[in-house]
Amino acid sequence: MIFTEAHYHPFLFTAMALAAMAELGLTSFLISAGNENGTWPRPRYHALLIMFCFNAAWTTLFSWAYILFYVDGGRYFLANVASSVIWLLITSALWGSAAGTMHITRTGGDCARRATISRCRQSLTVEALGWTEFGLCVLALFGTCMYVWAERWRRRLSEDESGSQTRLV
Repeated sequence: MIFTEAHYHPFLFTAMALAAMAELGLTSFLISAGNENGTWPRPRYHALLIMFCFNAAWTTLFSWAYILFYVDGGRYFLANVASSVIWLLITSALWGSAAGTMHITRTGGDCARRATISRCRQSLTVEALGWTEFGLCVLALFGTCMYVWAERWRRRLSEDESGSQTRLV
């Protein structure tokens, strides 16, 4: 088995799943606390937290599914490279748009002189985890595309070598 195929995919998808689980827990807590207290800085912030919660649930579900498909030998339709690339494109777009919007929406800057556990720092953590997920998705997408390119290049080289050997005989 090729190194990139055997090693990078499970680690990146595990990192995506774990970061998404952390994001899911934090956003669920913030949504619950905000609904209970009725303390929303802006209505847009509440909707954005719901979007982050959806993205985290989406990423958690499908990341673990891809890991299980990979461990099981990739015998399923969803385990192929094309579906992985499509899922990574969609997920990258979701996380990039959510994190970018959170950056514009979130107030408080870098939370200097704020309590260690404050709404500002929690919002900053939501944004940071969103950018982390975006980066992991883009990295996995890049790695998958490079793997596909390398496989095509190897296949072309082996076809050229086999074609030149038959011509010599």
